[in-house]
Amino acid sequence: MPNILIKPILKTFMLPILAGLFALQPAMAQSILRDAETESFLKEISKPIILAADLDPNNVNVVIINDPSINAFVSRGQIIYLHSGLIDVADTANEVQGVIAHELGHIVGGHVIRFSDGASASRKLSIGSLILAAAAIAAGAGEAGLGIIGAGQQLALGNILSYNRVQESVADASGAHYLSEAGISGKGSISFFKKLQGYELRRGIPQNNSFNRTHPLSGERIATLQSGYIADPAWDKPLNEEWEKKFRRVQAKLSGFITDPKQTLRNYPEADDSIPARYARAYAWHKSAYPAKAIAEAEGLVTLHPNDPYFLELQGQILLESGRPEEALTILRKATKLSEYHPLISTIFGHALIASEDPKYLDEAREVLRISVSKDNHNPFAWYQLGVVYQQQGDYARASLASAERYLIIGQPHLALQPAIEAQAELEKYSSDWLRAQDVEYAATAQLEKSNGKKKKKKIKSGFTIQKSQTHSPHF
Repeated sequence: MPNILIKPILKTFMLPILAGLFALQPAMAQSILRDAETESFLKEISKPIILAADLDPNNVNVVIINDPSINAFVSRGQIIYLHSGLIDVADTANEVQGVIAHELGHIVGGHVIRFSDGASASRKLSIGSLILAAAAIAAGAGEAGLGIIGAGQQLALGNILSYNRVQESVADASGAHYLSEAGISGKGSISFFKKLQGYELRRGIPQNNSFNRTHPLSGERIATLQSGYIADPAWDKPLNEEWEKKFRRVQAKLSGFITDPKQTLRNYPEADDSIPARYARAYAWHKSAYPAKAIAEAEGLVTLHPNDPYFLELQGQILLESGRPEEALTILRKATKLSEYHPLISTIFGHALIASEDPKYLDEAREVLRISVSKDNHNPFAWYQLGVVYQQQGDYARASLASAERYLIIGQPHLALQPAIEAQAELEKYSSDWLRAQDVEYAATAQLEKSNGKKKKKKIKSGFTIQKSQTHSPHF
């Protein structure tokens, strides 16, 4: 299927759009969905908003998390995470832009970092109540001491909830400003908040008091924002039809990957011959192990648009994953060139070249995979494939380096350390690859020291192996 990669992410802090009662969530693993077309689309629709926020579009990433809930959040750094459930329920690209604008408000406001300010104030209130309670209990007033503890904890919780609601209101106002500066209508923002309001009503959440919530109620947010949006010159600006067309494709692609195939085929019946429907059905048939039907849908799309790199990518990957890599090569080579060597498409092309098991393709595979990791060095499957090529060509030093890069990306520094040291032993000293191997060694050592809570470095014996990638499948 198209080239979506899944890798773990540590969610350290969430600023959700939709939240019920306040709860601190522990760090948890999440899955990132990666797809060339989807990433290009999100970059395109977010660029004018990012510029309006006085940020560099090259430094801001919009990423999709495989999670059915309607949510979005920012973590440290300039990364916006959108849940797949949010994309699924959105009706327009303009609604997604409203969410992105809001999250940019959190980034520009430094809210992830400043959250500790609110937490610190609440902690002081809590500690203060415990001290007073201890004094009361020591004086023999046990019930009074327990009452002080309860009141102090309630006050601390109310303080941090209030602090978070203020941050959300600031992000709402900032997002509205960025949309206005970018000349983008706020209708999508309002319509999405109305969706959230409907969700709150269905859950029976009272609409007259947001005191015990992390966020203002959606009705409050609509009332605050709507007058400003309506007065903005961009309010009645028509939707960008090109963006909306691309959104429907991306939405269908995502649905076809995540949704049960039977449901996908009900949502996009064969009587529907639109491009999004054919796109979604291709994924459904492929997931259901009907390669002939999947290939027929993909070929139909390529016939309509023979120079669309994403349709070619789909056709080539279905052939590859159906055990026909030789047939996929010409198609994926064309997709790679038309996409200007997009790193994800380049990776699947490199995979097909290796899967052909023909040594004549190894040089081409090495070059295309080197381009891929030069553009995106956080793709563990690309590093794995590049390591396979190096090993087959007898370049064991660079195979070790590729293995070290992959293990570092997937959070296994103890496995990255050995090949990084081995690579340095074989590479020309102070060459670019030698320096990179040294960087990987230092990074792996620092991660191990941090995780162990003490400085530690092992002597490692020589001996290189490449293990099958644990992160490259399933593909979307």
